[in-house]
Amino acid sequence: MKALILAAGYGTRMYPLTKVCPKSFLEIKNKALIDYLVEELDTINKIDKIIIVTNNKFFDIFVRWAKKVSIKKEILVLNDGTRYPSERLGAIGDINFAIKKEKINDDLLVIGGDNLFDQSVNSFISFCLKKKPHPCLGTYNVRKKELAKRYGIVKLNKDNRIIKFEEKSNNPFSTLIAMCLYFFPKEKLNLFKKYVRINKNHIDFAGLYINWLCKKEKVFAFEFKGKWFDIGQVDSYKQAKLAFANN
Repeated sequence: MKALILAAGYGTRMYPLTKVCPKSFLEIKNKALIDYLVEELDTINKIDKIIIVTNNKFFDIFVRWAKKVSIKKEILVLNDGTRYPSERLGAIGDINFAIKKEKINDDLLVIGGDNLFDQSVNSFISFCLKKKPHPCLGTYNVRKKELAKRYGIVKLNKDNRIIKFEEKSNNPFSTLIAMCLYFFPKEKLNLFKKYVRINKNHIDFAGLYINWLCKKEKVFAFEFKGKWFDIGQVDSYKQAKLAFANN
């Protein structure tokens, strides 16, 4: 299994904090978000390689970090070639880029480089492997519909299969949201190429791909407990720092 960390965004909603620093290098308790992620991925036996996709602006920062980070697994940093926010490939564009660039033919765990949580990913992996060859995603109950408006929201049946998905609704039907955490079995990786070919203008938001995927395949969801933060805005970063201050 390969792990892919998406870190090619420009963090414009968090300027000036991310003007010269990738979001993944913002610190919580004197440790960068990216360090929390790779240390967790390092504990998963089935993962044999961690791939990080970033942009041309931040590529050198990630390369220098990768040479110093102390984990057992191999880390590979990819440059998607974009230089400005207007050029970004988006989440699905970057996943497709990494699959093509590295000729990935293995189960793929995808995680957003600005995610922070305290539940082990091993439980998610175990769930996903039982659902193969179907894709799976991580979900989290944010409890408040106002907060759910920021994310893709999901409805599940009794078997934890997604039966309804809606991206960033102004009137959420649920507070169970999709995290940027996905498991794509190798049998389904070819669907990215197909999606990008027919949806060239909709490769930014992963939720649009999940919505499309749910209409073609069985997609299952695993609910994470404990703490979880999507560090996409300054307020969520401040909340995360407070929440993890006493961990």
